[in-house]
Amino acid sequence: MTKSELIARLAERFPQLVAKDADFAVKMILDAMSDALVRGDRIEIRGFGSFALNYRPPRVGRNPKSGEKVSVPAKWVPHFKAGKELRERVDQSI
Repeated sequence: MTKSELIARLAERFPQLVAKDADFAVKMILDAMSDALVRGDRIEIRGFGSFALNYRPPRVGRNPKSGEKVSVPAKWVPHFKAGKELRERVDQSI
């Protein structure tokens, strides 16, 4: 599901919510989540999952095209872990 599909589905499910308001709400939620991760906070949405940052230390990688060694710097990457309820719902549907 894309962001625009989420906005359309919200506007469809809640007729009192104008598409412009649904767009604003989704943008505000995503901005708040991004800001929290930038600050190094953990985000937990009960029944859905949690977002946290994982540290990847520097390493020596390889350019797949040329095969030469490349230095890859250290970085923080977002990580999502699905909650128990989400895992169970997905497992039951397949």
